[in-house]
Amino acid sequence: MTVSSLNIAKFGGTSVATMSAMRNCAKIVAAEPATRVVVVSASAGVTNHLVSLANTPLTQAQIIDIIEKIKAIQYSILQDLGKPPELSEKLESLLEALIDAAQHEELLHRDDLKDTLLSFGERMSSLLFTEVLKREGVNAENFDVRKVLRTDTTFGEAVPQLAEIERLASQLMQPEIIDKVLVTQGFVGADEIGRTTTLGRGGSDFTAALLAEALGAQSCEIWTDVVGVYTTDPRITDTARPLPELSFEEAAEMANFGAKVLHPATMEPALRQDIKVFVGSSKEPEKGGTWIVRNCKHEPPYRAITRRKEQVMVTVKTPKMMHAPGFLQQVFTIIAKHNLSVDLVTTSEIAVSFTLDNPANSVAEKLNRETLDELRDFCEVVIENNYDLVTVVGNNMHSAAGVSSKIFWSVRDYNLRMICYGANPHNMSFLVHQDDSTEIVKELHRSLFE
Repeated sequence: MTVSSLNIAKFGGTSVATMSAMRNCAKIVAAEPATRVVVVSASAGVTNHLVSLANTPLTQAQIIDIIEKIKAIQYSILQDLGKPPELSEKLESLLEALIDAAQHEELLHRDDLKDTLLSFGERMSSLLFTEVLKREGVNAENFDVRKVLRTDTTFGEAVPQLAEIERLASQLMQPEIIDKVLVTQGFVGADEIGRTTTLGRGGSDFTAALLAEALGAQSCEIWTDVVGVYTTDPRITDTARPLPELSFEEAAEMANFGAKVLHPATMEPALRQDIKVFVGSSKEPEKGGTWIVRNCKHEPPYRAITRRKEQVMVTVKTPKMMHAPGFLQQVFTIIAKHNLSVDLVTTSEIAVSFTLDNPANSVAEKLNRETLDELRDFCEVVIENNYDLVTVVGNNMHSAAGVSSKIFWSVRDYNLRMICYGANPHNMSFLVHQDDSTEIVKELHRSLFE
């Protein structure tokens, strides 16, 4: 194997949820000699249980009940593997450490403890999947990604330290992948003194892309439960269809604006090093999937429609804004200080409105509260909830005649709270009430793709 042919494969939660699902994934790995690093998510359901433990005040009985549900998911796979003694002992050790972390009296108040607890899902699934690969004849070894994936100390949304990751991957992983497949954890990292961190929900894709970049891989495969990236979420409309190809820019826009099949940060390492990304179904690998590349053969004006839920619209106003050039700087300095991202922005003479991602029990929700409290110190703040962000992703949308008029005609019967033409030629976004967003996506899809 040459470095240039190296492939990194990532398998999502549903792909490693059961023994039979893991076996499908193992066959995919065994069939591709270039795959030398495998990144896995936690088995489906486990992360949700861990999030509940980390963020919800619970009685001892409730904690035990959730832990038993986690055990049931992992024990089912262990049972199907025949409960080999060494594997059973390692899994029990992880579960004991999980229980200790879940019962820590300061868990609800310390983000470092939360990250430690949340890491156990991936640590257990990687342990089990290594054994499944061995049963398929693959020379596999479980590898602790915390040895390599160096981050800062922003627990819950840790920022990767790229130079350190590359140095450590070259030192600790490169020699090993010559003759074996390393199975490691997505989503998880460690700071410079070894404390466990996490990259944020859905960070396993990001992990795979970071390792692909650090190891100089040619390709990165994201295996999930859908056959590629679709024109829109197939759960919204059954007329959605998979796309054979996307450009890096289109994929980045889709991920940023809500396409769940990709983590928003995944495209950054791929774009930096021109790493081809493949998205396919581990249940149906024979159906192919979507290739994400630098340049596509065909770049249509409309490529896909995305939806991102749980948005809030914030309006800050002050009479001082009129003829006061420092006001906007002050507002966005505070937003930047809390590491928040703003998608849509509109202004008037004395006010500016913007949207914030606000998923429940997230780091963003906590930072949003802190940010808004700080903004209230010098201006009036109005918050509007219950919105979704719908985005049409495509190409040359700002210059092709008739593109915008067709979109606006499709949504003529709905109230659009905010409209934003992208600063690049790849998107047009609408902030709409959450009760309307499903029908708006369906109407846009009918008009643009059917």
